[in-house]
Amino acid sequence: MEEMIKAEELSSKLDGLGYERIEAVHGSTYKDNSTVVIMPTRGTIHWKVMQAVQNLVPLMNQKKAFMYAVGHEVGQAYNTLIRNILADPNLSKWKYVLTLEDDNMPMPDAHVRLIETIESGGYDAVSGIYFTKGDFNMPQAYGDPNRFRNTGELEFRPRNIVECLTAGKVMEVNGIAMGCALWKMDIFRDIPEPWFVTCNDWTEGAGGKCFTQDLYFCEKGRRAGKKFAVDFRVRVGHLDPESGIVY
Repeated sequence: MEEMIKAEELSSKLDGLGYERIEAVHGSTYKDNSTVVIMPTRGTIHWKVMQAVQNLVPLMNQKKAFMYAVGHEVGQAYNTLIRNILADPNLSKWKYVLTLEDDNMPMPDAHVRLIETIESGGYDAVSGIYFTKGDFNMPQAYGDPNRFRNTGELEFRPRNIVECLTAGKVMEVNGIAMGCALWKMDIFRDIPEPWFVTCNDWTEGAGGKCFTQDLYFCEKGRRAGKKFAVDFRVRVGHLDPESGIVY
């Protein structure tokens, strides 16, 4: 009891001196935030990416495991990894899946921030923000959920870059990218296989249909009532391994 009083006195004094107390994830040391980290790779991971992954701040007293899929097409890689996790009697009971990709460089606090947002916002998956490579840098944040709710139109147009930069901490979207994203494990039980399909089809009379594997899954998820968001506090570098340029 005496120690508790002293702690409260110290806290009051710190507040009086203008110190800001930060508690990133309330109760994170005892809540179940167990996370399986998965990464598809072409086989060689740039040292800058590995440095960023190794510098991810761990969640105190929480289980974390890493799994890699080497040489597969990206959609097949993710399907194989998720299928193996759900078939494992131990890993299948864990709470989250964190997807990383071998050309993305997450901030050290990415895992902590994504946990904070997914818990507080009631989302099923949350991504950090990064941009497409090349001369035209498009934010990886897709679609307007309000339009879907109000009109039934489920679209995945890239959100306006100015809108993204002024949205505040978190923006709800229809689709997210997978280079640094946190997913509730249950979403893969609720949505039937295949989860991830890279689609590039042409149908006579209907025209072309192109989807990366992430937006393919997000379309299925949104139609099943799942919620996705982008956390703009989690900035992710998008590395071009050949040039060394980070977008």
